[in-house]
Amino acid sequence: MSLFTKKPLSQLMNESSDSEKGLKRTLSATSLISLGIGAIIGAGLFVRTASAAAQNAGPAVTLGFIVAAIGCALAGLCYAELSSSIPIAGSAYTYSYATMGELVAWIIGWDLILEYAVGAATVGIAWSEYLNNLLVNVIGCKAIPFEWCHSPFEHSLDGSMHGIMNLPALFIVSILTLLLIKGTQESAVVNSIIVITKVSIVILIIVFGWSFINPANHTPYIPAATTYTDHQGIAHNYGGIMGILGAAGVVFFAFIGFDAVSTAAQEAKNPKRDMPIGILGSLAICTVLYILFAHVLTGIASVDDFRTSGKEASVVFAINKYMIGFGWLGKLVTVAILGGFSSVILVMLLGQSRVFYSMSKDGLLPKVFSAVHPKYKTPYKASLFILILVGLFAAFIPGDIVGDMTSIGTLFAFMLVCVAVIVLRKTNPEMKREFKTPWVPFVPIMGILVCGAMIFGLGWTNWLRLIVWLLVGFIIYFGYSRKHSKLNNPE
Repeated sequence: MSLFTKKPLSQLMNESSDSEKGLKRTLSATSLISLGIGAIIGAGLFVRTASAAAQNAGPAVTLGFIVAAIGCALAGLCYAELSSSIPIAGSAYTYSYATMGELVAWIIGWDLILEYAVGAATVGIAWSEYLNNLLVNVIGCKAIPFEWCHSPFEHSLDGSMHGIMNLPALFIVSILTLLLIKGTQESAVVNSIIVITKVSIVILIIVFGWSFINPANHTPYIPAATTYTDHQGIAHNYGGIMGILGAAGVVFFAFIGFDAVSTAAQEAKNPKRDMPIGILGSLAICTVLYILFAHVLTGIASVDDFRTSGKEASVVFAINKYMIGFGWLGKLVTVAILGGFSSVILVMLLGQSRVFYSMSKDGLLPKVFSAVHPKYKTPYKASLFILILVGLFAAFIPGDIVGDMTSIGTLFAFMLVCVAVIVLRKTNPEMKREFKTPWVPFVPIMGILVCGAMIFGLGWTNWLRLIVWLLVGFIIYFGYSRKHSKLNNPE
């Protein structure tokens, strides 16, 4: 019983073919690009941009976006080759199983659970903040009491109020889980409508906000290297190269949508053509919008604004305070962001349930997670379990912590995907590749180095969280998964 038994490619390809019990192929290239943009433009842009500016890089957060985009582009080229060659649900988990064996596949699958579950929770928490903004500034109602929209580990700036539970975050995660159970195509239609809306909003902010840029807010563009301690007592590298790398690691959260596209490979109509288009297309569109948006936002408001008054709702705060006469845009942004966050949560929950589905099919997780709904043809039991997991994170853990955990989990996954391309080129050179990553091994190696640099920039507290999560994963693997693996226990 080897820890590094590889799953034969022929077996993977057989599993990817349509069957009565399989997942329905309903997604086109356009749907996949929309799905990617749906996951990419959301909390990363509207919340993490301000966090990275406040805690890490100031106006140089735009450089952080460029570093993150380079890392994503390099990993995206590797994802495009693997997802078009191995068009099956499970993303990096499936690719690792075929190239590096079961133990590595388990590590990456467990890591993806961290990425998607914690990512969905992060956006749920941001959704909760913007809901309060909607209630107060758009509808004119009272805000939800502090204790019922914050985790027990959070307190107000003056320390007078403590959180109990984040009820709105739990609510939105529950509603979207039920929509996903109903069907992938229905979810994709809802997502496409939301995507058109929020891309329009981002363009409006860039166009109208450009004339409100205050050059003083961009001076110096790269702050001198210091340490910033936030109101929770956590120290961050601020300014200099470490600040930019830290910002890249933080805003990297904003890019993870494109790898969620690859988890839907088994539901793509023509995966060999559509997967590279979906992954690279969504990444290219969003990178341009991100850099322009970050430049405008950090020009309109100051770093002190992001640290004190703005917080998670910094975009609306900046519009209302500095863009006089554009109050209507602030209200529109609030509504659009709530919808936008919803689409991000939707795609993350989709990715999470498909990883559970694939690991369950292989015996590494209990069989219940690969049960497909008789009518809707979706892995509904996996989705319900994920609702509990994500709901607990969303209700009881602060947003900054879960956001950085998502980033480090994703970066680690990307590094293993880059390794998988190099390994597969050596072990299976004859395999038909509809899309080939250029300049192998240079591109994958650069992907590993850039993603590794961003992990380094996230600091030791996040390294520790990742290590603890992986140790829990090893306990489950050696306690359950290894004994139930279908590959290692064919009988």
